[in-house]
Amino acid sequence: MLTVVALGGCAAPLIPYTTDTPPLALVPASDAGVSDQRGRFREVYCAVLEAGKDRLPDYRPCDEALTRVGTEPAGSGKPVHLGAPRRPLVAMMVPGIGWDCFAQWLDPRSDSSHLRGVGYGAALLSVGALSSTEQNARQIRDAILARPASPGGADIVLIGYSKGASDVLEAVVRYPEIRGRVAAVVSGAGSIGGSPLANQADQWMANLLQHFPGSVCTPGDGGGVESLRPGVRRAWLAANRLPKDLRYYTIVTFPQPERISSALRPGYRTLARVDGRNDGQMIFYDQVIPGSQLIAYVNADHWALAVPIARKHAQIGALVVTQNAYPREALAEALMRYIEEDLASPR
Repeated sequence: MLTVVALGGCAAPLIPYTTDTPPLALVPASDAGVSDQRGRFREVYCAVLEAGKDRLPDYRPCDEALTRVGTEPAGSGKPVHLGAPRRPLVAMMVPGIGWDCFAQWLDPRSDSSHLRGVGYGAALLSVGALSSTEQNARQIRDAILARPASPGGADIVLIGYSKGASDVLEAVVRYPEIRGRVAAVVSGAGSIGGSPLANQADQWMANLLQHFPGSVCTPGDGGGVESLRPGVRRAWLAANRLPKDLRYYTIVTFPQPERISSALRPGYRTLARVDGRNDGQMIFYDQVIPGSQLIAYVNADHWALAVPIARKHAQIGALVVTQNAYPREALAEALMRYIEEDLASPR
């Protein structure tokens, strides 16, 4: 306990994101510019949170749901539309490494159900749980082309969680035929610059997830861990320009130290040797898409953002995954409402 307190006291201060931090310092300056739009997103998220406080789970006041980092821009002051969507967007969520290995144990359907309830489409896109970004990008491409094209034009919001964000970027770069159907790309705690933790891991460790009770995952091409290594991700960023006809958004998990679950504290301490501003799996700046709108620093650890362990398994939540409660449904709705509003404005 004393070690945890000492590490928390030595953690780096909450400072803003800048393009001088890696990995974006490694890509051309014209591609690295990130637009700070946290002020307007806070207005949207706060409105959604308060409107749903009596019906949505894991409510937190807005100032506890988001982390204030540096000087946050002021909001626009414009009203927030909370009625039926004006544009029929569809959230297609791409999960992180190992997802299919424990998805049945998690039963993570509430976020999608809520989005459909407020009028958006929603789907969880199945990719190789243990495969490389290259193989998963092909699966993303095939899933998008398999659904009927929207008569109203691009309607898909591709939301990549953790490694899923790298899979999504690979897909939109490698397969131009899907871009006409994609309206936006989102990194949610994405492994854009990789994680130093992957340098200490081997694929056989990830493959053990196949033995998780109820697992339906397969080894795939065995490239999942390699795809998460910082050297691999940063080399990819340096070699690939993202398509400029899409809009990109970033949600960073940037928890206060007390919001990190017990199970993620060893990872937090390991990453703190590089940078104390991490979520237990990812350093904050490694989650940012080059050229994206930075819309939120979320006060949640890596799992709390998208992996609803404590809701389904309360005892594990109480003992191990101790900070897993987060208003995910409200965040998902706020994200879609913000993107819908932003897409209606000139680029």
